[in-house]
Amino acid sequence: MGTIELFITAVALSMDAFAVAICKGLSTGRVRIKHMVVVGAWFGGFQALMPLIGYLLGSTFAKYIEPIDHWIAFALLALLGANMIKEALSESCEECEKTDASLSFRVMLTMAIATSIDALAVGISFAMLPDVNIWLAISFIGVITFTLSGLGTKIGSVFGAKNKKYAELSGGIVLILMGVKILLEHLEVIAF
Repeated sequence: MGTIELFITAVALSMDAFAVAICKGLSTGRVRIKHMVVVGAWFGGFQALMPLIGYLLGSTFAKYIEPIDHWIAFALLALLGANMIKEALSESCEECEKTDASLSFRVMLTMAIATSIDALAVGISFAMLPDVNIWLAISFIGVITFTLSGLGTKIGSVFGAKNKKYAELSGGIVLILMGVKILLEHLEVIAF
């Protein structure tokens, strides 16, 4: 997986956190740099940690599932993408209105875990791909999520929740396309 693909995957993965950050900014009202950094650090940190955990888990079992690893990577990415699209199309602004403005440990931990579960599954699929530099991948994912989450917090306070839907929708589409690309690359290798 090349640098551009890692970047695109990182942006796609960060869309859940970006969408929740928009809601956090909306509920916070007047957002300061502190809010942006705290939200970015929580979401970026967990988005980097979860793929590493997934990669370690996937590497442990990779030798047992090697014959079907491309199908597993495709299925995980397609399911995650479909779920993000479903959430984007079904949620309303009421979801944002329920978001707590608190930056407490408990609130942020819960939100960070909830937005990074998909990154765990992507980490598992990274373990099944032969050319993934996991350290580069988690660095991209963490930094991009930190940046977009901080910006999302500010965007939410300025523009409201209307951008949340489009962020999740585009993230879901990109994850599905990455899964299809992995599958097609593997099938092309088999055809030769």
